[in-house]
Amino acid sequence: MNINVRNLLACGLGLLLATSCSRNPAPVEGTFERDYPYHVTATIGMVADIVRQVAGNVAEITGIVGTGVDPHLYKPTRNDVAKLMSADVVFYSGLMLEGKMTDTLIKVAGKKPVFAVTELVDPEYLLEPPEFAGHYDPHLWMDANGWIKAVDAVRDALSSFDSPNAATYAANAQAYKEQLEKLNAYARTAIQSIPQTSRILITAHDAFNYFGRAYDIEVLGIQGISTESEAGLEDIRRLVDKIVDRNVRAVFVETSVSDKNIRALQEGARARGHEVRIGGSLFSDAMGTAGTYEGTYIGMIDHNVTTVTRALGGQAPEKGLNGRLSLKAVH
Repeated sequence: MNINVRNLLACGLGLLLATSCSRNPAPVEGTFERDYPYHVTATIGMVADIVRQVAGNVAEITGIVGTGVDPHLYKPTRNDVAKLMSADVVFYSGLMLEGKMTDTLIKVAGKKPVFAVTELVDPEYLLEPPEFAGHYDPHLWMDANGWIKAVDAVRDALSSFDSPNAATYAANAQAYKEQLEKLNAYARTAIQSIPQTSRILITAHDAFNYFGRAYDIEVLGIQGISTESEAGLEDIRRLVDKIVDRNVRAVFVETSVSDKNIRALQEGARARGHEVRIGGSLFSDAMGTAGTYEGTYIGMIDHNVTTVTRALGGQAPEKGLNGRLSLKAVH
């Protein structure tokens, strides 16, 4: 049994609650004997997209949590379990994001390599909100620079699993990281163009804290880090006060979270004589439709940055960094 498996089993139900359980796994030596392409299953779209970029045509990638689906609440189906069990390698995000998949991932880890893409991230880089009971915020992908570290984790994992193609994985990872560096620079420049007094991002839940830190914009969510938390009337009142006092011009819904609390904010502000509009729908815990630009990690972040910037009075190209955004999706 390799150390990956021992770590997962030893951590038990704490697998996704403590990053030390998945950090620095032992190499899986190149004993792969099947025909190419081999099969990889990833839990969420953002992870699947990294693996797809790094593996290229060497592997076939299957994702589990689809467009508009909340991974915090997602329970794997029988079909999902079959996908995981039939894969040669499994990747998940980690940091407690896929909490309801814990038991399934532990079982799968007894039969094949299972990797968390957050395993190489220095804990000093991670956010640990006081209200999250000592656990790290899992939404690292909201910071393109932070997500580059996940690319390194995928590169190393694939190289250890399939060492004959290590050079291919290294080259693919480097090319993809260069694209992410451009995305990161675009995000920083665009968000900084928003007037300082208007640089406040209000969303349905706290998925954008890394985004806020990376790009210097104040972020407030109605719900907590996990969508399992409930927003109370006091949370709504507190944010309505903030909207009115700061003359906030737009708030944002999320594609994978109900918009009822954001609508409540609008109604509360209107009752105070202040009109605040929906600035757009942001991708938080899931990417856009498969096969579209927004259905890639780069497209997802490009959409979010461009939508927020334009809605809050900043300067960003109508169709985003790469000129590929759907106009109907950007407000």
